Amino acid sequence: MAEAPQPPAAEPHGNGDVVTTDRVLTIPNLLSFARLLGVPVFLWLILWPEFGGPKNDVIALVILMVSGFTDWLDGKLARRWNQISKVGQVLDPAADRLYILSTLIGLTWREILPLWVTALLVARELFIAALFPYLRAYGYGLLPVNFIGKAATFNLMYAFPCLLLSDHSGSIGTLSAIFGWAFAWWGIALYWWAGVLYAVQARRLVSAVKQAEAGYA
Repeated sequence: MAEAPQPPAAEPHGNGDVVTTDRVLTIPNLLSFARLLGVPVFLWLILWPEFGGPKNDVIALVILMVSGFTDWLDGKLARRWNQISKVGQVLDPAADRLYILSTLIGLTWREILPLWVTALLVARELFIAALFPYLRAYGYGLLPVNFIGKAATFNLMYAFPCLLLSDHSGSIGTLSAIFGWAFAWWGIALYWWAGVLYAVQARRLVSAVKQAEAGYA
């Protein structure tokens, strides 16, 4: 029997770049790791008012903005310095998902975000997670992050700060709610679209493996 087709080169930044290094200690990876360290701090700042503490939403927003900037910066540096790595392929989307998850927990707990919106986004993550065992059974790991997925994350990363500010009174709160929900709807739609494309890609890869096995059985 012929060997099954190998997985495509990893594209951690969704732009056709391939993994060029197995190094772990690179500047882009350190930036991604720093983003991960900011997740629990960010979540605590959002939830602190629920436990009798002060509102530190501005500091939480600063952390989220810095996270968004480093998300862009680590990809740019990785491409420029040829330091796109397998570790970065895991750290980058993991940091994105953890920030989204922590924001969902915080905003839902504070009743800023309706539970059904949270359910939609969590259901998409579960849908993607369910594909991993299916892919692994045929020799594939994580698939490339596509452009639609990055666009979805971009919209959600704008939506969440605006929705957090909408919890405040006055015109700022009103405008934040308008822009926040606009970004949120686009983000949710793109998030699910990216998930469907991910499933289609997974199906095509597995079909190619099955056809190769059938042809050389």
